[in-house]
Amino acid sequence: MKALSIAWQGLPSTKFLLRQQQLANFLRNTPAVIRTARICTYCLTPDGGEVELVSGSTTAHEGEQHADPAQTPESTGQNCHFHAGVEHCVGEGESENSHAVSYERSHRDYNVPLRIGLTFVMLATGAISVFTPILMSSFTHIQRSSLFFVLLKQFGTGVIVSTAFVHLLTHATLMFASNCLGELDYEATSAAILMAGIFLSFLVEYVGMRFVSWRRTRRSGKQATDGETVKPHEVEGSNEPIISRGTTPGRNVGMMRPVQTPEKLSVLVMEAGIVFHSLLIGLTLVVAGDSFFLTLFAVIVFHQAFEGIALGTRIAELPSTKNITDSESHGRPVSLAFKLCMGLAFALITPIGMGIGIGVLDRFNGNDPATLVAIGTLDALSAGILAWVGLVEMWAHDWLHGELAHASVGRTVAGGCSLIAGLALMSLLGKWA
Repeated sequence: MKALSIAWQGLPSTKFLLRQQQLANFLRNTPAVIRTARICTYCLTPDGGEVELVSGSTTAHEGEQHADPAQTPESTGQNCHFHAGVEHCVGEGESENSHAVSYERSHRDYNVPLRIGLTFVMLATGAISVFTPILMSSFTHIQRSSLFFVLLKQFGTGVIVSTAFVHLLTHATLMFASNCLGELDYEATSAAILMAGIFLSFLVEYVGMRFVSWRRTRRSGKQATDGETVKPHEVEGSNEPIISRGTTPGRNVGMMRPVQTPEKLSVLVMEAGIVFHSLLIGLTLVVAGDSFFLTLFAVIVFHQAFEGIALGTRIAELPSTKNITDSESHGRPVSLAFKLCMGLAFALITPIGMGIGIGVLDRFNGNDPATLVAIGTLDALSAGILAWVGLVEMWAHDWLHGELAHASVGRTVAGGCSLIAGLALMSLLGKWA
């Protein structure tokens, strides 16, 4: 390199050829100008031409959470932030778009006793939120058709829909967009997996409906031949009562109402989607750095509470021997013990994920390509499952075919406001988690 030149924005394009010593003196004497300048280095080619070498950008990503002052770029030479609870670190003077960025595991000091203690807080939060609706419907006089339960159900519907799109789909997209994976050949990977989750949910419920229809037809034909009358609750998995059958063989077999998907199966599909991503939530929560852990924990606590209310309300709505005569449409009775087991599975799954995270704190690398693919795939698959359940089984069912289809104006407005509240509050939590 024979000479250097300085060019800065907003000033004339004249270039001053300076030797290295002259350049150093110039920089010392004009600090105010240099602070607003763009410093460019020029190399002289053998034919006398100039080639500009522009340094890489050091601009930080807007809106990303950074590590605490003890681990800032000034002290460690790294700039760390979090995507969906997974930490990413880049070297000083580098950006995530730089090809020289290292995505090796970052070594951090974790407050393990704090994480162990807060695991029990998460367990209590999930248990209270999911068991409260179940126990209220079983041991109080509050009916499933009451306004209180309608509001809880619609709030839960909003929570599930927002979880699917704002939380899970967004997180999956961030995982697949990570530079640690390189450039994907198929950019719509997360959306494609979401569609797979939707189709899988549809397939499970459709096969279940066809099986129930076959069982019902076979049973009704046999009982009609024997001259028996079928009671509504004797039909396995039916959501609606059937017309009683007379003594003439085969006369009324075709007079049944259309078979709907068993309520029990629908709730099980919903819980499966919640369980998948709740395990990941617990894992990614614990491995987040201390600078971001408490903020993320507070958000996840509300997240689990809202989801627990949504799931608990749907579990409570399953028909039981106590309220089966009070419902116009019901399926096969579900015991209280089975309902409590479903609630317990939800309450335990996030603390289990946190326990796994604590066990792998010294080995977990959120930047590993295999980890990113696994988390992104499960998040997108769970998003598809919850999108199906939230939009089809909950939102459309309640408003187009269920109790709100012909409800009074006041009941309809109250249900709509509760639905919007669930959507809004869960979407707000998406700002931090």
